[in-house]
Amino acid sequence: MDVKEQVIQIIAEQAMLDVSDVSMESTPEELGIDSLGLVEAIFAIEEQFDISVPFNANDPSESDFDISSVAKIVEGIEKLIAEQKS
Repeated sequence: MDVKEQVIQIIAEQAMLDVSDVSMESTPEELGIDSLGLVEAIFAIEEQFDISVPFNANDPSESDFDISSVAKIVEGIEKLIAEQKS
């Protein structure tokens, strides 16, 4: 399972949706994920990939991590994984 599939699976679990209901263009809001659900998803992603996501739950707009869509989340995680390996 690649990064994209794993991230989509985690997000789907948080949104209590089927994986097929989550597209790369979906936003957390469209999926019904509130701020607490988003924090839980970030924690699950950090645990799954053994990375630290630079996300400020108290002020998401101030974070360096783009959570505007599933695609942006996947892109950010892939970048963090690559940075960690180098």
